[in-house]
Amino acid sequence: MKTRNARAAWHHLYDTAKWKRLREGQLTAEPLCRFCLEVEEVTAADTVDHVKAHKGSVELFFEPSNLQSLCKSCHDTHKRRMELGKDVIRFSADGWPV
Repeated sequence: MKTRNARAAWHHLYDTAKWKRLREGQLTAEPLCRFCLEVEEVTAADTVDHVKAHKGSVELFFEPSNLQSLCKSCHDTHKRRMELGKDVIRFSADGWPV
């Protein structure tokens, strides 16, 4: 329950005009999923992710260099597993791990 309350304390930042501008700028500058490109797949990005978890830090939340574009699938699977401290092994088109 503590995690939900902590999340609620900063989740409103996603509704700000500043975040919406940053998100739009990020997807314009990097329109393809960064994780998919690493395995030589071309997928449109629809999610702006914080490279380093901001954990409520407003400065880190709005830091443009801390953003990356991902597709929803990569964000909800690979990135989620990484944040949980689990190993994520992905393979390129030639079969080698990346």
